[in-house]
Parts: sequence; structure tokens; C-alpha cells
Amino acid sequence: MDALPRDIQIGMKGYDNDRKHIGKVDDFKFAENADFEDVEAADLGGTEKQHDTSIMGVIGEVFGAEELPQALRDRLLMEGYVRIDADGLFAGDRYILPEQIASASGQEMMLNVGKDQLLRTQ
Repeated sequence: MDALPRDIQIGMKGYDNDRKHIGKVDDFKFAENADFEDVEAADLGGTEKQHDTSIMGVIGEVFGAEELPQALRDRLLMEGYVRIDADGLFAGDRYILPEQIASASGQEMMLNVGKDQLLRTQ
């Protein structure tokens, strides 16, 4: 099983396999069984995303909010994940599994899949 790269950071720019910008990393969690003492294991229930309180942000949350199915939550918790705040008003968050990450360094995370292959909440 693949693991998240240790140098993932909040605010990194995410790019798909065609080098198209998807959005920025706004959360990530390592797998439940991660062997790193200094990292937090995945906990989707305790994840707090900052909310955009602008009128456009509120409209986006009202029309884009959706619960993750339990099977998907279980998979993300077991394997770990990166959540990207995708570009666009109604784009919805994207969840990236460790095996979908080609590399992460500096302020960029490159994926080995296209944007349409990512799990999304909308």
C-alpha cells in the first residue's frame, strides 16, 4: 500500500497528470496505521475545514455540501488522504488517495491521474 509523502503541506498547489492546476491542499491525514510518531492519523470526523464567510462562500457551501458515503470514509481513513479545495465557485473538494500522488515537493503536488478521476464531495 502506498503512503502519503511526508512533505505534504497545507497550501500546496495540486496539479493533475496533464499539469492542470486543480486547487490547493487544505487538509491531509496519514493512514490509521502510519508508522510516524510525529504525524496525526486520519480522522475525518474531527477534521475542521475553515469556512468562507463571504456571500459567495456561503452560497457555495449551501449548494455544494454533501456527506461522504461510509464506505468512502472508511477507505480514506484506512489509506490516508489529501483534500484539495478545488478551483471554481461550485467545484467541490477533491479527495486524493496516496497511490494517486506522483510527487510532492516545495509548494507543488503532482498527481498521476486526471482531475476527473479524483473523489469529490459534490
